Amino acid sequence: MKILGLIPARGGSKGIPNKNRKQLGGKPLLEYTIEAALASKKLSRVIFSSEDEQLIKLAKKSGVDVPFVRPETLASDTAGSLEVVQHALHFFLKQGVHFDAVCLLQVTTPFRDKGFIDKAIQRFIASGTDSLISVQEVPHEYNPHWVFKVSNNGTLKIATGESQIITRRQELPEAFIRDGSIYLTRAKTLLEQNSLYGNSISYIESNPSYQINIDTIHDWEKAEKILKSIPK
Repeated sequence: MKILGLIPARGGSKGIPNKNRKQLGGKPLLEYTIEAALASKKLSRVIFSSEDEQLIKLAKKSGVDVPFVRPETLASDTAGSLEVVQHALHFFLKQGVHFDAVCLLQVTTPFRDKGFIDKAIQRFIASGTDSLISVQEVPHEYNPHWVFKVSNNGTLKIATGESQIITRRQELPEAFIRDGSIYLTRAKTLLEQNSLYGNSISYIESNPSYQINIDTIHDWEKAEKILKSIPK
């Protein structure tokens, strides 16, 4: 399977100014994801997508390919990941270059176990699903079967729609949240279904010890602590 590794990063950031090029442990944040992607043996090609000149320079210095400058319209707060991925695919299609799938790797989730990307790709190929996402298990106290929402008459009802609550923790089914580390999606799903997920989604669990999605200063401080715990 021919898979495009896509690392997106934009220049603007409200929560942490210049977040994607801010130094974390002595190197720019974006460099962690670039290094992980370039170490993959199963990604056919790895590219960096940005509108920001300084980020592009940093990416090139780190050894990743930057085949285009992303349009400003795809670098705003409202621009979604789907549109960014589709832009990259259309760019290559115009050149007659086809990919079977795209592996989206977010800069804001910098820590991935060695070989994690290739492990995810193996599972994705074996699953035959439209997509694969990396996940974290939801603690039982936040399991959707124990979550309530407010009904129209102001009373609570179980979020899953069931009439009876599961009383024993041991009977709760596993539940997961996406953690943003990896999104793998077939090109057909991205372009024809206009979706990052499609109709069938497989998953891989990330290392919970390293899980962080950096959005705020508090997240950044947590990332610094995590970094100190990662074996050199």
